Amino acid sequence: MSSLLALSNSLADTVEQAGSAVVAVNGGSRVSPSGIHWRNGIVVTSDESLQRYDDITVTLSNGQTAPVRFIGHDSSTDIAVFQLQNLEIPVAKIGDSKMLKVGHLVLGLARSSEGDLRAAMGAVSVVSGAWRSMSGGNIDQFIRPDITLYSGFGGGPLVDAAGNVVGMNTSGRRGTALTIPTATVDRVVNQLITKGRISKGYLGVGMQPVRLPNNLKTALNLTSATGVIVVNVEPSGPADNAGVLLGDVLVTFDGVTVSDTGDVLALLNNSDRIDKSVNVQIVRGGVLVELAIVVGERPTSEL
Repeated sequence: MSSLLALSNSLADTVEQAGSAVVAVNGGSRVSPSGIHWRNGIVVTSDESLQRYDDITVTLSNGQTAPVRFIGHDSSTDIAVFQLQNLEIPVAKIGDSKMLKVGHLVLGLARSSEGDLRAAMGAVSVVSGAWRSMSGGNIDQFIRPDITLYSGFGGGPLVDAAGNVVGMNTSGRRGTALTIPTATVDRVVNQLITKGRISKGYLGVGMQPVRLPNNLKTALNLTSATGVIVVNVEPSGPADNAGVLLGDVLVTFDGVTVSDTGDVLALLNNSDRIDKSVNVQIVRGGVLVELAIVVGERPTSEL
């Protein structure tokens, strides 16, 4: 047998094995996104691909259609989670996306609403560190596979050459493929199963970016030309309890420089900070002041 034929057969076997955990998610849209049976009874898919969260069914590898129950979603990381009802189907073999290197062969898998398995092959074109989505979600790793996301491939898995699922595929800018890594999916799934929502930190302030005068920046040895000025303080909120005042300019949060409200939101999106005391540096009256704030849990969309 030629080495090319052996590689072809190996890839086909990998698609077949990994594809047994891939489902189609039927949610009322013209093209059903795919989903991954991530762990026993838990299906994940692309949140942006869904038009609704109720009356959802999934099409399995045997062509059977089954209802699922909505658990929760996180639009900032593009993950929606559903629960299978009393069905035993193959579970994805979850791998470690941090093992990926540029040039590794990968497969994007999908399943049609009729039950057909589909695949696209390419290579990993970009791997880098953590990043923040346009809606403020913290993504543990930037992965861009050089594959075409055909209709229905959103929400499906990215699979390495060993058949391990290393993330969930979604669309980036201009239709390029992006992969949400396994660590991010696991974190979101764990929170949604436990709480039914994504817990995010809360300071109880209104803020907006502000430019710092050059002489002030130099005098205080600040690294950023901008900070975030406090324009509103909620009475008895975390910031108020810590002594934050109107007009204070936040320049660091838990040792990280902040230059706009998006930076603050990204840091608060880490649920590990909830109920923990964090040190912040503020500029007040031309002087650098340090305060300790016990981060609360965000009730709505406030900071």
